[in-house]
Amino acid sequence: MAELDTSKPLKPKASAVWLVDNTTLTFDQIADYTGLHVVEVQALADEEVGRGIIGESAILAGELTAAEIERCEKDSNASLKIIKRDGPALKVRAKGPRYTPVARRNDKPDAIAFLVKNHPEVSDAQICKLVGTTKPTIQAIRDRTHPNSSTLNPRNPAEIGLCSYQELDKSIAKGLKALGRDPVAEALAAKEKREAENAASDEAAKSETSFDFSNFLKSTGRSS
Repeated sequence: MAELDTSKPLKPKASAVWLVDNTTLTFDQIADYTGLHVVEVQALADEEVGRGIIGESAILAGELTAAEIERCEKDSNASLKIIKRDGPALKVRAKGPRYTPVARRNDKPDAIAFLVKNHPEVSDAQICKLVGTTKPTIQAIRDRTHPNSSTLNPRNPAEIGLCSYQELDKSIAKGLKALGRDPVAEALAAKEKREAENAASDEAAKSETSFDFSNFLKSTGRSS
């Protein structure tokens, strides 16, 4: 078993969400503390990734003090120092088959369909680890020969509890790197694309709802 890094919070994304919502710390400070990339912290703040993640108080978790947060809020160049945990270091179980609760097993085909459709960069081996499935099942869903093909509803495996958001992000990053692509650059490009699409959508909505008063005045026989 490998030891967990006790210099970082146990739940980095949940901690990041809480710090974004409850402090005036910079994204750089939060990224440094959690071990996440600053682009990912900003995406969490904008709810572009990790939707549904509930923030967890770093103070209640015993990882930070209010005084430490206040110190860093006053100095944007300061780095948060996590409270040293007492007792033996926590162990991470060695790699092995993922156990999926019975209630979640029927969700697997939907999760596989989501990954095959939206993240072709994730290898079948990685999908097997994330979802707890087999390569023949993945191929059957890809070829639409799976018994549930007609009723598949692609759903994010992290959102339905089959894996964590962190595990999913790592698999996506690993797949992109294997293809010679930069995960951070890809995330930033996707963010910029979404912002451009949202801006265009907002502009179109404004155009549709705008009212031409000149035509209204003409129709009522009034003029200025």
